[in-house]
Amino acid sequence: MKMLLLLLGALILSSVGYVRSDASDHRYKEGDIVPLYANKVGPFHNPSETYRYFDLPFCVPEGVKEKKEAFGEVLNGDRLVSAPYKLNFRDEKDSEVYCKKKLSKEEVKKFRQAVEKDYYFQMYYDDLPIWGFIGKVDKEIKSDPSEYKYFLYKHIEFEILYNNDRVIEISARMDPHSLVDLTEDKEVDAEFMYTVKWKETETPFEKRMDKYSMSSSLPHHLEIHWFSIINSCVTVLLLTGFLATILMRVLKNDFTKYAQDEEAADDLEETGWKYIHGDVFRFPTHNSLFAASLGSGTQLFTLTIFIFMLALVGVFYPYNRGALFTALVVIYALTSGIAGYTSASFYCQLEGKSWVRNLLLTGCLFCGPLLLTFCFLNTVAITYTATAALPFGTIVVIVLIWTLVTSPLLVLGGIAGKNSKAEFQAPCRTTKYPREIPPLPWYRSAVPQMAMAGFLPFSAIYIELYYIFASVWGHRIYTIYSILFIVFIILIIVTAFITIALTYFQLAAEDHQWWWRSFLCGGSTGLFIYAYCLYYYYARSDMSGFMQTSFFFGYMACICYGFFLMLGTVGFRAALFFVRHIYRSIKCE
Repeated sequence: MKMLLLLLGALILSSVGYVRSDASDHRYKEGDIVPLYANKVGPFHNPSETYRYFDLPFCVPEGVKEKKEAFGEVLNGDRLVSAPYKLNFRDEKDSEVYCKKKLSKEEVKKFRQAVEKDYYFQMYYDDLPIWGFIGKVDKEIKSDPSEYKYFLYKHIEFEILYNNDRVIEISARMDPHSLVDLTEDKEVDAEFMYTVKWKETETPFEKRMDKYSMSSSLPHHLEIHWFSIINSCVTVLLLTGFLATILMRVLKNDFTKYAQDEEAADDLEETGWKYIHGDVFRFPTHNSLFAASLGSGTQLFTLTIFIFMLALVGVFYPYNRGALFTALVVIYALTSGIAGYTSASFYCQLEGKSWVRNLLLTGCLFCGPLLLTFCFLNTVAITYTATAALPFGTIVVIVLIWTLVTSPLLVLGGIAGKNSKAEFQAPCRTTKYPREIPPLPWYRSAVPQMAMAGFLPFSAIYIELYYIFASVWGHRIYTIYSILFIVFIILIIVTAFITIALTYFQLAAEDHQWWWRSFLCGGSTGLFIYAYCLYYYYARSDMSGFMQTSFFFGYMACICYGFFLMLGTVGFRAALFFVRHIYRSIKCE
């Protein structure tokens, strides 16, 4: 247990950015070796489909060393090995040959297939990222793909900026005139070379990552982000105005009518939501599943808030490799007690007896589908020999965290929730027998109501969604977490407001089964986000292939399911607060 706590401590420190690569703090003298690692290669449009650098038949130098990756780096698919280039500090080189190789027919074919799929490479020099394409396709206005010519770049030019004894920036350019023809299946002689140029700069070391952070803060990008916020705010104002002018006016009239003196009230025939006061707090069916959904949703909401807190203080700076994944795993494990407490406490308030079974359901409700999805996708990655396949050791660490941290905290939270002895606060007595729900038009059924409830919150966030998708499923850098946090707050407010409005109209129609309906309506935005995934995949991206498609739709299904649970919890909590308030404001016999 002590070892596990030490492991968790190391993971937490790495998630907040204290465990950094050794290279990032180094000062160098002229001629010193600066660490250069080759990371991965893969199709540019398929960000999940990446392979080890030397899976392509590049020249493999003697004594290749694998860099020991942190937990988050492994989850991110990083597999760093020593690169074949020697970029010593302030040591310039001009067209230095580092390898001569005769490419066999099989190797030529492998390179040609990679060039055809727009393969790129990624390296890290003193923790600074380097990208480049491995080759190019010469189409020369030819419509027939069989006439295309394929070339492999064999000369890479590095330009490095330094400030005194620090490396500040590096860029790589492929020489378009130094090529190897891969068009035909025949043996080819290749002479690989590289050039290194050093230039001095006044940019301080502390600001060397700013150019990556500022890429998402360019004026034309900021205009779109602010337009997104204005669009969201208008949605909130319209919805708030609707509630204030329509809903509150109706409620005021209801309160005035129900607040008449006792004799006059007895003569009035009860109608609308007052009529079902004896049924509105009747506990929902499948109360264990309902409580487990609230517990999981509360945990995911807490997880999201903590992630935003870390993002706003600058932990997830560009290319802090794996920090986000480490934070997600650690915080999810540490917040499992919240899920156990919320679920068990609410389940006992609903007069449930099998609290142990409820706790098991809570632990499996989100982790179960996520585990099944991971097992399938990890098998696909292993089949492709991609870097997304997690090593056995990493899987063991995750299992240990789940077994020795997540599960015990879940149980402890459940025991605390069971022993809290909290009672459900219902302003009205529940009758022994439920009233019959009158026939309702089709648009008052669950599915149309979910469609209405999910559309408004989704419309408030859909502009920002594109940038999130382009960052997670592409190569765009996203760093404007403050704007994203504002959009998240707006999403929560709109979800709460629209659920309250729909719950009122449901009760006014004398339909007292609002518990599950409010949860489903609140969470329906997750379904809209998944529908957006289809649009993004086919209209806004160039992703292709079974592995990338399965990774995209598989993991997005888990993310959208998490949004469903989290926003469903927000919707129900808002509706419960509203229903308690209006029934507390009238006399319930």
